[in-house]
Amino acid sequence: MMERTLTTMRPRVEAILQRAAMPGAVIAVARDGSPIEHLAVGSDARGDELTVDSLFPAASITKLATALSVLRLHDAGALQYEDQLDAYLPEAAAARAGVTLPMLFTHTAGLQGMEGYDARQEPGAAWVALQEEALQAAPQATPGTRVLYSDINYDLLAMVVERVAGEPFPVACQRLVLEPLGIEASFAAEPPRAPVWIGDEPGPHTGTPLEWHNSAYFRSLCLPASGLVTTAAGALALVRAFMGAPDDFLRPETRAAATRDQTGGAGGGLFGAFDEPAEFASFPWGLGPELREHRDPLFAPVEAGPASFGHAGSSGCIVWADPEAGVAWAILGTRHMAAWWGDPLFGDIGAAVLATAM
Repeated sequence: MMERTLTTMRPRVEAILQRAAMPGAVIAVARDGSPIEHLAVGSDARGDELTVDSLFPAASITKLATALSVLRLHDAGALQYEDQLDAYLPEAAAARAGVTLPMLFTHTAGLQGMEGYDARQEPGAAWVALQEEALQAAPQATPGTRVLYSDINYDLLAMVVERVAGEPFPVACQRLVLEPLGIEASFAAEPPRAPVWIGDEPGPHTGTPLEWHNSAYFRSLCLPASGLVTTAAGALALVRAFMGAPDDFLRPETRAAATRDQTGGAGGGLFGAFDEPAEFASFPWGLGPELREHRDPLFAPVEAGPASFGHAGSSGCIVWADPEAGVAWAILGTRHMAAWWGDPLFGDIGAAVLATAM
């Protein structure tokens, strides 16, 4: 059974984590027809023991929750995910440049930049400032021609959700996604118990009460691309929603579109997030998830099927789903990805999951 195979994985997982100097991780695995199983290994960066219900900053896995918010509104008939951005945010510079919602989902809008904050601002003012920045952002490349990974895309998608739903994005995301999926999560609010501590956080606020991912201030902000705090099971639920779990959460045709390459074969990659950017001749993305298709994925195992998909987060986490194998997994770690960039940690653990869950 799954529980026995996950227990058997422990020595291999411990060795992989030690290689990357990762203090610990929580792994959640779901296989068709079986309950979710967990493996908690080690501690966080402050030495606190991890448990299966530890709360983690989900970093860019948050983008899946934002994408699902838009797709749920599409299925409810409140918007169309194929629309031009100017149908919802005509004042945005990207809208005036002809950007569409699919371009935002797939990072092909030509926008560049990552979410940040001015520590002098109150949380509400910080979200307003982030919105203003997103509205003013003009494409740096011709829309639809390049994959340029940027948080600004998802800030704009969250603004579309606010405009259509008529409520603040954290409220809409909770109503549309987190509650229906039964996810324990906090967004733009302090969680009910202390989250794990992520080690080796880079940035100008490291070591201060404003530290990225580790501070109450960070958790208080509305960051639609990176601000969710959840458990391994919660992160797993986000990627499983794109697999049809539960089967009535998204319409089948919406799921199919979301997990199909929507970039038109464009190349590109990750720029500005790490010292060593990754670029690909083809970088397939769906409506939220990164796609495996016929290339070596950045973070998933090469053993994953071509129809597999998921998302990683810079805090040291990944969710991935392989529909052909009937398995999905979440790996939530405790060391910032920039500290071990280039180590195939996620892929090696994912390969172990695939080998034992088949």
